[in-house]
Amino acid sequence: MRIALYQCPPRPLDVPGNLERLQRLAAEAAAQGADLLVCPEMFLTGYNIGADAVSALAEPRDGPSAARVAGIAQAAGIAILYGYPERAGDGRIYNAVQLLDAQGQSLCNYRKTHLFGTLDHSMFAVAEGEFPLVELNGWRLGLLICYDLEFPENVRRLALAGADLVLVPTANMVPYDFIAQVTVRARAFENQCYVAYANYCGSEGEIQYCGLSSIAAPDGARIAQAGLDEALIIGTLDRDLMQASRAINSYFKDRRPELYDSLSRR
Repeated sequence: MRIALYQCPPRPLDVPGNLERLQRLAAEAAAQGADLLVCPEMFLTGYNIGADAVSALAEPRDGPSAARVAGIAQAAGIAILYGYPERAGDGRIYNAVQLLDAQGQSLCNYRKTHLFGTLDHSMFAVAEGEFPLVELNGWRLGLLICYDLEFPENVRRLALAGADLVLVPTANMVPYDFIAQVTVRARAFENQCYVAYANYCGSEGEIQYCGLSSIAAPDGARIAQAGLDEALIIGTLDRDLMQASRAINSYFKDRRPELYDSLSRR
């Protein structure tokens, strides 16, 4: 399976404009043989837009923007993962991502479970601990959003459930470049799965995004890497590489869960 990541500057508050560029990028990624396009966190609206704007632009997971993305996916023949502010049935607003397949059908909706700083907490409700696993083109996929990746328990939970690939739309900023440069690769290596990390570049208000989107393989190598500017990067997942890496690095077999039980109670 071929994965495309779109690293881009945010276009805050411009949902129609973001849908238009998604349509263009979906067609471009599909033309390059990609099966899945991954966009950054809160792609439809921008991330650093404030609570009032988030409330005004939030939509249900089956709202008009979701219908438009479904049409884009179907027309291009490519699955799409995009970030957006989700308004739940009870009125709460979540930092969410939705995965649609190439037929435009929703496979999964995931809400951010670990909110970062005052910015996240001022705009979003904290999601409950739902960590769905879905299948796409024979690969088992888990979803996280940005800060979620920085808690090793999250990726390990997905890997133990059978994830081959963890998709991470993000809005990572300076000075946290270390996460993009090191943590993404470490999570892939220690969990023996692929990790796809799609970030913004450029600035949004006082935030300077660090770019460096990448796809990390189970052996810790980067199979695709962006720099600091706008880019569409594509990498091909290799099942033989994953199986060979798992045969060498037997972390799951050598784990001793009985030694770790107390950690979840602290």
